[in-house]
Amino acid sequence: MEELDKEVKAPPRKGVYLLPNLLTTGAMFGGFYAVVAAMQGKFEAAAIAVFIAMILDGLDGRVARMTNTQSEFGAQYDSLADLISFGVAPGLVMYQWALVHLQSFGVAWGKAGWLAAFIYVACAALRLARFNTQIGKVDKRFFVGLPSPASAALMVGMVWVFHDLEVTGRNVQIPALILTLAAGLLMVSNISFYSFKDFDLRNRVPFVAVLVIVLVFALTTIDPPKVLFGVFLVYALSGPVMWLWRRYRRYQRRKKDTGA
Repeated sequence: MEELDKEVKAPPRKGVYLLPNLLTTGAMFGGFYAVVAAMQGKFEAAAIAVFIAMILDGLDGRVARMTNTQSEFGAQYDSLADLISFGVAPGLVMYQWALVHLQSFGVAWGKAGWLAAFIYVACAALRLARFNTQIGKVDKRFFVGLPSPASAALMVGMVWVFHDLEVTGRNVQIPALILTLAAGLLMVSNISFYSFKDFDLRNRVPFVAVLVIVLVFALTTIDPPKVLFGVFLVYALSGPVMWLWRRYRRYQRRKKDTGA
């Protein structure tokens, strides 16, 4: 009986689930590789590595839910990996590609370059911390602030597009500075962005939607940098545009009520 009691009271085995955390590690490796590639001047490879990290980051959570292997460890590990892949990596890639050349305008501009990169990284950290504290408290259909993967796609997408056009970062320093600050501030804003979490692949969709998806895949195959950057740019602009539209509608209703 004593041996049986010891078996019953034995503590559960400790460990982590392999598959989802392996995907998270792959995403983190993509971000780390992007930094290394940017230091070597391989900006196209750096941008592609971040986009691959985005794919792996999108898979780890879904795989965990499908295999019922969610854990608090996995959630925290995923956030740390996101900070590297979608915070540190895009910030350093953009800095190495364009912002470092601001020092040619003077010492103050040089400081502005690395400060802008740091602001982006800090905003990504704040965005992830706020997201973790809001789980279960906000509408799942919307993100509060631009998601860090989408922000990272804007950053490295710009690098990839101009590199593909054979335009060096030295020639677009100011636009790069503006985009870096805008992407960072959008992450910590209170603007809502559609999350697509209520989109169920098992539900019926209009035939036109299937055609649009096929068209996007075809265009991405033909010209990946421009299409990917364009898609995420439209998504990033959708939040502010909808915010302005709601403000305008609210103003119109208030004006109508006052006139009545």
